[in-house]
Formats: sequence, structure tokens, C-alpha cells
Amino acid sequence: MQDVLAGIRVVEVAAWTFVPISGAVLAEWGADVIKIEHPQSGDPQRGLVSSGLVPGAAGVNFMFEIPNRGKRSVALDLSTDDGRELLYKLVESADVFVTNSLPDVRARLGIDVEQIRARNPNIIYVRGHGQGARGPEAGRGGFDGASFWARAGLAMTFKDPAVEWPVDQRPAFGDVLGGLTIAGGIAAAIARRERTGTPSIVDVSLLGLGLWSLGPDVTSAKLYEGVDIPSFDRDSIPNPLVGTYPTKDGRFISLVLLQADRFWPDLCAHLDRPDLLDDPRFKDGAARYENRRECIQLLRDIFRTRTYDEWCERLQTLQGVWAPLRTTLEVHDDPQVVANGYLEPIEAASGTGFVLPANPVQFDETPAA
Repeated sequence: MQDVLAGIRVVEVAAWTFVPISGAVLAEWGADVIKIEHPQSGDPQRGLVSSGLVPGAAGVNFMFEIPNRGKRSVALDLSTDDGRELLYKLVESADVFVTNSLPDVRARLGIDVEQIRARNPNIIYVRGHGQGARGPEAGRGGFDGASFWARAGLAMTFKDPAVEWPVDQRPAFGDVLGGLTIAGGIAAAIARRERTGTPSIVDVSLLGLGLWSLGPDVTSAKLYEGVDIPSFDRDSIPNPLVGTYPTKDGRFISLVLLQADRFWPDLCAHLDRPDLLDDPRFKDGAARYENRRECIQLLRDIFRTRTYDEWCERLQTLQGVWAPLRTTLEVHDDPQVVANGYLEPIEAASGTGFVLPANPVQFDETPAA
């Protein structure tokens, strides 16, 4: 845990993942985050079957743990006067109030911005939305699979034209990115209040986040009147040194040698094919582009001569950027993941130990975990 937000108190009335995970980030940065849940029903994420994986005997609900690590929890029924009054007491000593409740729910529970600031005029008020704070659908809920992935254009952008159905997003993919975005907005609002004394209202939506994450595609779509950024099939990549190549044992290596002419000689040396430097078909970027299908096939044939592990060892001294395609199980043992503390050890209430990805922002050369 970091201490950059030590002394900052956050009151969170939020559920699911998108907004609560911002509280987890703030907690890892040292803030005191108090999560408010209903005494009986609680956060609905608690009872959700997590992405088709039912918690086993160890009882680790990872989809609840990911957005709620490091927090304190208080059970309050905000539909009652006593529950609201207890919430307001917490608000009086807080710096930040965070919610993803819909507008009508906020008004009914007495947690809209005017009601919260009536008890603490200096509090930073943070709202997470599906479609944004304004417009005809401002009061409509959203999940990342809908507002972020589907509506913002990611699903259709990632769709393979040769496949009938679009690609489904992975669990909470937009939510976790959104949580870090919200946390950044809160940090900026804290800095503004420290400098000027003005408390902000911070709004982040899944729809806006989706557009931001797809910036080049969204920008070019209008600029070129619906002409998408070209997607090349694997046999015709303009720069063959940027692509994924199969190994002898069915694994893959990714090359990202953007400055192809600069790195071509070194790559040929690592491939044990210095003769390719004298091949007129591949002498420079223009030649490799004209003969890209032959170049791509040649690289495939070469990479298929060695196993994944052999290539991982051999390419360690390659000057350009490359990476092995790892599974999510393999990343647990990645030396760089371990060295940088990117996985945070956690202990469940049952005593079961497990790990969660720490938020990627680190301060003072210290892991967030």
C-alpha cells in the first residue's frame, strides 16, 4: 500500500465493479475508503456467479475482491432516516463521495450532490455513469459489456469480417480501466481543491471511456467518412516485422519492430539467416512491403523451426521489441511481473491465499501491493 493519499477519506455508495474499483485504487494509494452496503442485500456482486466460475470450497469470490480490496465496510439501510443520518455523519468527515446510483435512486436515498453537500460543502462528489451525465439516456443504467464494449464501437471494431459474430469482451474489461480513470479524476480534484479550495463534481461514463480507448478509430471514422483504419490479414501485413509468428510447438511470438530497416539486420542474425540481408526481395522496407507475402511466409517457416522456449531464450538479446504470447496463468511467473510487484497477495476471510493484479501506478519506486 502507498501513502500518497494518506489522510483522505472516501465514502462509497456503489455496486458492481466500474465505480467500486476506483475505491480499491484509492485504497492502494493510502486513502481510507468506507464502502456502504445494504445490511441484507449488500453489493449484488457478492452473490454473482463469477464469469461462469462458481467459488469452490475456498470461497474466494474474486470478482468481488478485485474492486473491493483494502476497504472498510459499513452496513446501512439508506431507505431509513437512521441509515441516512449515519451516512451523513460519515460524509461530514470525508473528502470524497463516490456513487454509481442512478439519478432517481440518488434523489430517493438522499445522496444526490445537493443533499451530500448540505452536510459537507467541501466534499468532492463523484458519479459513474453508463451513458453520461447529460442527454436523454442519462438516467439509464449501463454495464461495460453494453455501454463500453458494444455502444462505443469496440465490439464491431474488433470483429473479424470473416466471422459472423462480433467478439465478446472479457469480464469487467471496461470496468477496471474505468476505475483507474475515475481514480485519476479524483486525484486531480483533490489537487484542485488543495490549490483553490473549490470542490469538484467528477463524472466518468463507460460510453466516454470506450470512445477514449478507441480514439484513433473513432477519429478516423469521421475524418475519412466511414473508412476504417485498414485491418490487414496475417498474410499481407505491410511491415512483416510487426506480427505474430507460430513456433514449432504451437505457441506464438510477437514482433513489434516498427523501425524495420533499423532492426532487420539484428533480426536476421537472431534468426541465423544473415543471407537474407543480401536477398533483394527484402533489402529494405519498400522491398519487404512489395514482397510481404513471401517475407511473412519465410518468417513463419523460420519461427516454426524452434520451440517457444527456445525462441524466448534466443531473442533475449534482440535489440527491438518483441514478446512471447503468455497465458494468464503463465504471467504469474513472469520475472518482470514478480520483480515489479504487479500481483498483490491477498488473504480471503476463509484464510485462503490468492493474488490480485495491483493497480499499475507506482510511487517512489515501490509496488502498489
